[in-house]
Amino acid sequence: MSGAGAGNSSGATVKERADIALNNDFLRKAVKFTTERLRGGKIKATDEHGNWEEWRERGKQIRLHTIAHLDYYLNQFVENARANGVHVHFADTAEEAVHISLSIAERKKAKTVVKSKSMVTEELHLNHALESIGVEPIETDLGEYIIQLAGETPSHIIIPAIHKNRYQIADLLSEDAGETLAPDTQILAGYVRRKLRTKFLEADIGMTGCNFAIAETGSMVLFENEGNARMVTTVPKTQITLMGMERIIPSWADLEVMATLLPRSATGQKLTVYMSGITGPRRSEDADGPDEMHIIIVDNGRSLQLGDPEFQELLNCIRCGACLNACPVYRHIGGHAYGGTYSGPIGAVLTPSLNKNVAEWDDIANASSLCGACYEACPVKIPLHEMLIYLRRRKIEQGHGDKIEAMGMKGFASVMSKSGRFKAALKLGKLGQKLVARGGEIRLKVGPLKGWNSVRVTPSLPKKSFREQWGTLEAEIRNGLQEMDPAMKSRMEEVVKERVKGGGHGHG
Repeated sequence: MSGAGAGNSSGATVKERADIALNNDFLRKAVKFTTERLRGGKIKATDEHGNWEEWRERGKQIRLHTIAHLDYYLNQFVENARANGVHVHFADTAEEAVHISLSIAERKKAKTVVKSKSMVTEELHLNHALESIGVEPIETDLGEYIIQLAGETPSHIIIPAIHKNRYQIADLLSEDAGETLAPDTQILAGYVRRKLRTKFLEADIGMTGCNFAIAETGSMVLFENEGNARMVTTVPKTQITLMGMERIIPSWADLEVMATLLPRSATGQKLTVYMSGITGPRRSEDADGPDEMHIIIVDNGRSLQLGDPEFQELLNCIRCGACLNACPVYRHIGGHAYGGTYSGPIGAVLTPSLNKNVAEWDDIANASSLCGACYEACPVKIPLHEMLIYLRRRKIEQGHGDKIEAMGMKGFASVMSKSGRFKAALKLGKLGQKLVARGGEIRLKVGPLKGWNSVRVTPSLPKKSFREQWGTLEAEIRNGLQEMDPAMKSRMEEVVKERVKGGGHGHG
């Protein structure tokens, strides 16, 4: 297992996976429809909120401060959590996190584990690990439950089944139910709700992720819209929470900022339907809650970013998914084309970074137009577009670049560095294009033109370049300029003289 990067076992490139997605008309329509709805909701919610940029800046500063002092806040959180009766574990790698989780399950002789939505458990491929020891993991988030039945991975951070419609979902749930269910949202959700109620009551362990961990009290906070996470954290006798080490914030006051930024950025909601703050296991006076609570703090490549001026801000991410909804690439190819647990712009940076940009992932940073839409959408202002450029540079430095592309860039640099060479190249280009240009267009699909001309058309070089036309244009411009009125010119000269005499403070 290779942490966040595990899962790209097919050996396919991001381009090959994208080609498959681009030929799936339903996928493209489904992803486009949902991301546009989410993006529209975010824009409306942030406009109604007002002074959104000030809140973004505040969120950014909270995250920058926390990550810069991560050791301090982690220690504070751990001390307070343990004082609350929580068993806290540290896992440097994915393997360690899985081992700790399985050890708890085996000690409890668990048969079933009910899970609320957690990208960290997806990152660790924990469901497969639980199944390997005979423990049944049950996803209780509706979207996660659907893709679990389909044997797939999430294609979006907050809407894992974004790539499926209600007819496909009805087929999956009908097979699970052993009867035909109508493709009606209420009927389908009602079936899942009835089935999961029994699972909640029977489960030996409840497993969650963690949206935010509050250092000052040792509490963990969950955001959700379905209520399933509250069932997961109150009914089973044992709770296991897996959290990325960066999920810390200093105080409950800081949570107010995050509780404003995250739901508006994720779904366009002013508030999530359920926000649960959990401080330790059940106390004697509590009506419900787990008797035993474990928190596993996962590194799995995150600490590699600490102290790195180019990538430390990556740890600021609050997993809202707004960058996916804004990204023109994600909106066309969906999440599975990225090949890893995390998709979209955040995935294109996070996956190679957590895996030290190994050869398996050296192409994923190219899955971006570098338009900067992800930065504009990010509630904590992570410069993902700049990080993608840094990754591309590191890819070349680590020797994973395309040799033909490298030769082409050297040739381009040589031509562009000398005006004489540039002029000669233009002349050769004009001569050469006579063989392939028709009607002012080049439609040839060979070499570097293949990818471009498969979906666009390359315009042919004009008969006269702008440089060649500039001499005539300059003369026309000069002849067209009118001389300033003499009186006005004299007045302007006097103003300048006065300002010079006054040390630049003349009032004119």
